[in-house]
Amino acid sequence: MKPFRRLILTSSLVLSALFTTSINAQTVYTNVNGYTLTSPAGQDAQLAQFSAFAVRNGKFIAMGDAELAQQFPDFTRVDLQGKTVFPGLIDAHGHVLGLGLSLLQVDLRTSESASDAVNAVNDYAQQHRDLQWIKGRGWNQENWPSKRFPTAKQLDEFVADRPVYLTRVDGHAAWLNSKALEVAGITSETVSPDGGQIIKDAQGNPTGVLIDNAVNLVEPLIPEPTASEKKQAFQLAFNHLLSLGITSVHDAGVPAVDLSIYKGMQHQGEMPMRVYPMIAATEPQLPQLLAEGPYRTDDDKLFIRSVKIYADGALGSRGAALLKPYSDDHDNHGLLVTSVDNIRKLYQLIIPFGFQINTHAIGDRANRIALDAFAEFYQTLGGRNLRNRIEHAQIVNVDDLQRFKDLNIIASMQPTHATSDKNMAEDRLGKARMKGAYAWHTLLEQGTIIAAGSDFPVELANPFYGLHAAVTRQDRQNMPAGGWHAEESMSLEQALRAFTIDAAYAGWQESTLGSIEPGKWADFIVLDRDPFAIDAKDIWRVDVEQTFVAGEQVYSNE
Repeated sequence: MKPFRRLILTSSLVLSALFTTSINAQTVYTNVNGYTLTSPAGQDAQLAQFSAFAVRNGKFIAMGDAELAQQFPDFTRVDLQGKTVFPGLIDAHGHVLGLGLSLLQVDLRTSESASDAVNAVNDYAQQHRDLQWIKGRGWNQENWPSKRFPTAKQLDEFVADRPVYLTRVDGHAAWLNSKALEVAGITSETVSPDGGQIIKDAQGNPTGVLIDNAVNLVEPLIPEPTASEKKQAFQLAFNHLLSLGITSVHDAGVPAVDLSIYKGMQHQGEMPMRVYPMIAATEPQLPQLLAEGPYRTDDDKLFIRSVKIYADGALGSRGAALLKPYSDDHDNHGLLVTSVDNIRKLYQLIIPFGFQINTHAIGDRANRIALDAFAEFYQTLGGRNLRNRIEHAQIVNVDDLQRFKDLNIIASMQPTHATSDKNMAEDRLGKARMKGAYAWHTLLEQGTIIAAGSDFPVELANPFYGLHAAVTRQDRQNMPAGGWHAEESMSLEQALRAFTIDAAYAGWQESTLGSIEPGKWADFIVLDRDPFAIDAKDIWRVDVEQTFVAGEQVYSNE
């Protein structure tokens, strides 16, 4: 770790600016154990400590040592009693509406078997007899003793009168009961769509599990939440994220109707945190939205300048597109959710408008397709400086890792994916392909920026789980001993950088967010312990006591 440098950043310029503005919302915080990465983003960022900082009109104006308070005698003084302060954390890849709706559905994340999940669904169905559809999320057959996909028959035993639709933890598969299959008209004669699979038994009958694009046979039939229900879900998600110290999120794949809800909430002052939504590439209005140009509010609560493209599926459901077959399914190369031709057409459409392209690519084939497209269109259309990203970048062929740097691609990665996938990734890939899998250290060493996130609700949103996974390469039970492929771990400084200033850079916001520096929005969090002073195995135990956005307290655990 680089040595800390002390911040003494008050200056005549700062003080002059202070006294030429209106006098309100001015506070100086003392007795602080503060940490921040300082500008610029990337390898040149420096980790610094400070013991006091001042906020005025929602922005940081100074930070430094204990004597700082003397320079602001008219400010309200708050003694933080030695508490640790971080910049507000940024989750660079989550699904806000999905999180909010999941808080309103049956949660199957902790289910230990198919029967355990079925019991939870039955309990939920009994408690919600008014619902037309029973929906839930979070099942993962890899955590069950059988490790087999569940079936419709298991659900039918308890819930047969209403359709049941349960999304897998990664969002790339769904488990249905027979009623849902019937409503969708899925039979033994139904052909799997391009980029999707209807799992069938030996007799050719659908088992009740749909992979990737096959879910499109059902999802349009499920009643859409109303605008009011979506607003409720957004507020639930905001409150949850703020309680975890997340002050800004990059929302990965948002249709036009939800962008409108965001705009309305921001206009009504109903957004307590910052959102950087990525327009869904499947949005029919995409050309119109691009033509309208970037959308950024004065308070930086909402900024739209990117498009999310799905290249492939997920590893756990064997939907990640691989160059060679799955090691545990020799006839399966995974799925391309968007064809190569359509990916190229989207790049051709988006780049001339100056929007960032964020491509979901988990498998090594999907990553290569994305990298090839960037290389091709940089030559013909430009766009190299648009801070384009590959979302997840989980399995990358070793020959392609350096291309992230060469093509100026940001790797938007989620540390807890590695610790969640460790029990099945090598089964799916074999040992050889693990050399380019979850390769954080390799990417960082070559100078590639990593923007960290969680992919909630696929993973739990708690960023301290992510910081812990990044540093230890272990789950929260400290397994495996020594860390899983520990050579690819991050330092705590690198991990904090990925969740703060580098994530801000990945959303074109490093000049206003991501660090505690003069001129930036006063987004910060107060912690119950110092992550730099505790054993790395306990980082996930850190709790957030207070969260501030633009200098306003938006969460307290008291």
